[in-house]
Amino acid sequence: MKLVIGLGNIGKEYEKTRHNTGFMVLDQLAEQEGLAFSGPRQEAMLTKWFYHQQTVILAKPTTYMNESGRSVAALLKYYDLSPADILVIHDDMDLPTGQLRLRQKGSAGGHNGIKSIIAAVGDEKFKRLRIGIDHPERQTVVNWVLSRFSKNQQPEIMNGLDQAIAAIKFWLETDDFSQTMNEFNHKEK
Repeated sequence: MKLVIGLGNIGKEYEKTRHNTGFMVLDQLAEQEGLAFSGPRQEAMLTKWFYHQQTVILAKPTTYMNESGRSVAALLKYYDLSPADILVIHDDMDLPTGQLRLRQKGSAGGHNGIKSIIAAVGDEKFKRLRIGIDHPERQTVVNWVLSRFSKNQQPEIMNGLDQAIAAIKFWLETDDFSQTMNEFNHKEK
């Protein structure tokens, strides 16, 4: 069993904002696969996906970004999984809009959702799929991450979501995250 967690903030006002990129990936994947989220359970909206002969739980924490770890820790306990069994999808201001970067482990890099997960699970050895949202030019970081993508950025972010879904499927098909990193970290948008 694998657990794929998309980070974001719950509520209509946050839909399709830069900080909700993780939610956007899972929403698009669920739509493509005919899945519906239900809950909340373990402080997350959940759906079960059977893909490539395995069960994959897709989870969108309902704790708001800065408390994501609470939900992730509860999910790990409930499903009896370790941090090595999860993939966390989140936004990254240090990457151009829509560009992917996959990592096996590491620090939070200033991302509060990842900080919360590391603190709650006591380990930074979990897989991440980061999607670029670009860096603000004149806005504060908070205003930037809570704003929506511009019309000009729509093709870039939509391509990023498609690439993220392709990366998730590739990982599940190969069960090799190093190979997935090699395949998707260097792809041109």
